[in-house]
Order: sequence, then structure tokens, then C-alpha cells
Amino acid sequence: MKAFLILEDGHVFTGTSIGSGKEVISEIVFNTSMTGYLEVLTDPSYAGQAVTMTYPLIGNYGINFSDMESKKPWVKGFIVRELSRTASNFRCEGSIQNFLEKHDIPGIAGIDTRALTKLLREKGTMNGMITTNENYNLDEILPQLAAYEVGNVVDEVTCSEPTVLKGNGKKVALMDFGAKNNIARSLNKRGCEVTIYPAHTSAEEILAAKPDGIMLSNGPGDPKSCTDIIKEIKKLYDSEVPIFAICLGHQLMALATGADTHKLKYGHRGGNHPVKDLSTGRVYISSQNHGYVVDTDTLDPAVAKSAFVNVNDGTNEGLEYIGKQIFTVQFHPEACPGPQDSAYLFDRFIDMMGGEQ
Repeated sequence: MKAFLILEDGHVFTGTSIGSGKEVISEIVFNTSMTGYLEVLTDPSYAGQAVTMTYPLIGNYGINFSDMESKKPWVKGFIVRELSRTASNFRCEGSIQNFLEKHDIPGIAGIDTRALTKLLREKGTMNGMITTNENYNLDEILPQLAAYEVGNVVDEVTCSEPTVLKGNGKKVALMDFGAKNNIARSLNKRGCEVTIYPAHTSAEEILAAKPDGIMLSNGPGDPKSCTDIIKEIKKLYDSEVPIFAICLGHQLMALATGADTHKLKYGHRGGNHPVKDLSTGRVYISSQNHGYVVDTDTLDPAVAKSAFVNVNDGTNEGLEYIGKQIFTVQFHPEACPGPQDSAYLFDRFIDMMGGEQ
């Protein structure tokens, strides 16, 4: 069946329908990872977006459910050059095609993803529609695309009630703004007892549980839309509890302490982004998925200083807070692109909480 990707600037790509045949409007972004497509599909940070994979062949090792970063996929659409017709791997438990169909996610294959990616890089991230309707009307669709907003999708992806991963070490409160499973696993395998809280849990409830540390997770959307959450994070900042924040959590802490954020032209999404530790000069290969960054020109030097920088474009990748046991990073140390380049940041968080015992 034919499928069409229609962008808000009027460009139309024609390909083949994969997954569900339903019609969706979403923000169109691209990811440069060569592998890890299941992690991409199930990363809550992609809520409200359709993802273009720049690597030309996707699906060759199939689906392995233990690699999922949440209980279900969150992307609104999936765009590839070629979908592998067969999946071959000793861990394979299914195909992407069946996975997309099961979860009612539409996609398109057979388009020139290089041309699409170049377009997004030149013009910036755009909204788009995936449809199988060959009689589409551009005059009707383009205003719909221009009006689409991702919105406050944190409310869609957060958990509904607290859950606990038992451990014999430090007690960590994990704020779930769209947390990837591997964040909790990375803490738990270091012995931590991790309590995962819904995004709108009050600071008073978190602090009443007397955690040894607080983790602010990744998540989707514009950080400035999380106004109520930002107020609670300011209260957590004012406490003396050690805090480690990743991605959206990093941006929310910056906003809570008076800094500003802005949207990137086309974002950082992939498993090959170099970041530099400003304290050592060492460069790490990082996994990233974000469309917004902290504006370092708005940082109060008495509150925070830059700790990491993106080698490619010089944007901020992490902050250290002055006089506080708080550090935050824009990238994903729980992912494994390096493969273990920045996992030491979890160990640093354990040390901030007083070590393993």
C-alpha cells in the first residue's frame, strides 16, 4: 500500500506503508543511530514525534522485548529507507512490522531519508503527516500541520502511581517525567532502592520519604510547559538532598533556578554525539535525544556553571550547581553508545549520597 509523508513546507515523500494504516500528524525528527531502533521506539522522550532513522536498513535483528525502555512504544510514526524483510538474531522475538501493527503505529518505508534529513537540517524540525490517502488535499492539510503542537506530553508518559525497585543500598527518589527503564536499572544494579514517582508528585511528599538522593529523569516536550513541576523542583533544589538530573530533568532544574532554555534548529538525536568534560578535557561518546537546550548566557554564575559541552556545536551538555550536591547532564549516561563511556556518572551520584553503605 502506498503511503505519503507530507511536511508543513509542502514537500511530499511517497513510499510504502508499514505498521498501522492510520493517519497521524506529528513533529518530524531524525535519529542517526545505526542500531537501537527498539530503544528509540519505546523511549518516552519521543512522545508526539515521528522518528526518521538515517541509517538505511532498519529491523535486521528484529525485536527483543527486554530491550524496551518502557512498557510500550511512544513514537507517533516511524520513517525508514528500507525495512528488513527478515529478522535474524539469536535474541529475536518478533519483527518491527508486527510490533508497529500491534501498537497501531503508522510508518513509511522506501523514501529517500537522506533528502528528508537534509531538509530538516536546512529548514529545521517540521510538523508532518503520514497518510495512506492518495486523494489528500494539501490546501486542507498544510494549515493542520502548521497548527500542530506537541503540547505537555509529560502528563501522557509519566507513571500513575509510585513503584519501588528493592535494593539494599541508598534510597533514591526517581521523578518520572518519561523515564527510560535503564535509568532505574542503572541505579538498582548499584544497590539502590529506587522509588519511581509520578511527575506531579509534590516536593513535600518526596522529601518526607527521606531519600538519600533524588533523580530527575528524561522526558518529552518543551520544558517550559512544565510550570507546576518546575515549582516543585525549586523546592527540591532548596533542600540539601543530592540531586542528579538527565535530559529534561537537566533543563527543568535550570529553569527552576532562573536560567532559560531554547529550541534547537533540529535537535540532537543519536548514539554518536561527542561531549567534553570541562573539568578534565576528556571527550565521551554519548547517546542523546533532545530538541531543547539550556541557554548558558542566562546562567547565574553564583548558581551554576557549565560542566559539559557538545563538541559539535558548543551547546551546553551539563551543569554543576555552586555550593550544592547537584549536577545535571543533557545526554544519556544510562545508554551504552561508548559503550560505557559515561556510566561513571551514576557512580558519582552514589558517592554524593555517601557511597555504597
